[in-house]
Amino acid sequence: MLSTMQDVPLTVTRILHHGMTIHGKSQVTTWTGEPEPHRRTFAEIGTRATRLANALRDELGIDGDQRVATLMWNNAEHVEAYLAIPSMGAVLHTLNLRLPPEQLAWIVNHADDKVVIVNGSLLPLLVPLLPHLPSIEHVVVAGPGDRSALAGITPRVHEYEELIAGRSTTFDWPELDERQAAAMCYTSGTTGDPKGVVYSHRSIYLHSMQVNMTESMGLTDKDTTLVVVPQFHVNAWGLPHATFMSGVNMLMPDRFLQPAPLADMIERERPTHAAAVPTIWQGLLAEVTANPRDLTSMANVTIGGAACPPSLMEAYDKLGVRLCHAWGMTETSPLGTMAHPPAGLSDEEQWPYRVTQGRFPAGVEARLVGPGGEHLPWDGESAGELEVRGPWIAAAYYGGSDGEHLRPEDKFSEDGWLKTGDVGVISADGFLTLTDRAKDVIKSGGEWISSVELENALMAHPDVAEAAVVAVPDEKWGERPLATVVLKEGAAGVDYEALKAFLAESGIAKWQLPERWSVIPAVPKTSVGKFDKKVIRKQYAEGELDVTQL
Repeated sequence: MLSTMQDVPLTVTRILHHGMTIHGKSQVTTWTGEPEPHRRTFAEIGTRATRLANALRDELGIDGDQRVATLMWNNAEHVEAYLAIPSMGAVLHTLNLRLPPEQLAWIVNHADDKVVIVNGSLLPLLVPLLPHLPSIEHVVVAGPGDRSALAGITPRVHEYEELIAGRSTTFDWPELDERQAAAMCYTSGTTGDPKGVVYSHRSIYLHSMQVNMTESMGLTDKDTTLVVVPQFHVNAWGLPHATFMSGVNMLMPDRFLQPAPLADMIERERPTHAAAVPTIWQGLLAEVTANPRDLTSMANVTIGGAACPPSLMEAYDKLGVRLCHAWGMTETSPLGTMAHPPAGLSDEEQWPYRVTQGRFPAGVEARLVGPGGEHLPWDGESAGELEVRGPWIAAAYYGGSDGEHLRPEDKFSEDGWLKTGDVGVISADGFLTLTDRAKDVIKSGGEWISSVELENALMAHPDVAEAAVVAVPDEKWGERPLATVVLKEGAAGVDYEALKAFLAESGIAKWQLPERWSVIPAVPKTSVGKFDKKVIRKQYAEGELDVTQL
């Protein structure tokens, strides 16, 4: 028996139409570094997105599912591209501006991008790559920046504002298959070449609905979200599409991502919510500790991309800002869990839930798999690799314009679940606690040591700003932990015995305590702000670290 319901495709086009009409008065505010930021309503964003679609079709020849790349900061023009490109049937490809140049070139060529929309301030990054990007036919430049390097380049160059000026404010939007590609992001490629994840209209629509649910970010048109997480990082965690669906105002920091301007824009624009990785909030905390600002409008912050140290949560609690843990990855669109404690608990009772990665929403199924392939119980104790599936979770990687999509065995199970590479436990009521990445677990004497648990404990020490723990070879035990620490400014010095004692007092088992220690100026980061532990392992192997062994 079939239903009597209408079969209306779930597409980005419908998000565009809904946002510009129903929520036309909501705003995208872009920080400019000037006394007054730039403001544009959703109605204006939608109209300009329509003009951009006309320009891409009529002037630049985008008439199908060609890839249109963006190399841009978080700003209003980037939001316009987010809406126009998928809605016209093309594929939005956000480029990670923090990747090494050779990796960026590989990604553009693998995706076969035809057009790149670039912020003027990022031309010094793009222009040297253009001779190595044969598929790029057009470069569209938006915003301030020196254009002199563009002289004599092969692709045609267009100014964004001139390109869309005078274009029609109507467009014959195609009725798309909701399973058609809408956008793509590449993983950061910490091992091997980056891998392309292609999102469908359906997956973006359903993910946007989940982002807007109360058990997720739960924002309304009364809210303003400060979107610090880059639009090239898993579609800014889905926020641009989700906020256009629900009318949430967006505050976009553009290129002003340093702690001081972030503190200024929070104090002046009064966002109620924000989203970014832990390193952003660590930097902001240091800034407002040294130069106090009023952050109290920002009642809730979604924090993900890496484990958030409990000490950071506690510090922001004292400022009246509640950090909420989330977990996800490029392959999960990215929302996988959020750590909202169950109802009816006191602040003290909520804490064990807040420090987890959170509970799985409807739409994300999860299971834990042991080293022998066995499925483990949700008992809060049995640790295994997390596998997930759902309507906004990848089933394969993009194989290139001429190839089949790729399903490597180390990334996907035989029955189609995504192998996340994260190791953890799940409680009976569905709260996920990650203990480590599978590749970062320290295998010592037949037992596992969690590098994340050691890092969180170290970062609770008053003299430690950051800490990264990696496995290093050990003749007796196979592997042992090496603790690298970054001292806070003004710290008198380092006493490794005292740090080791601090860990013991924090409840770390004696056999897990590191014998090898090193002070480093900063923890190496990946392009999306995660700890890049392979760099530390390499530095140790090549004798570049000053290591003290206790």
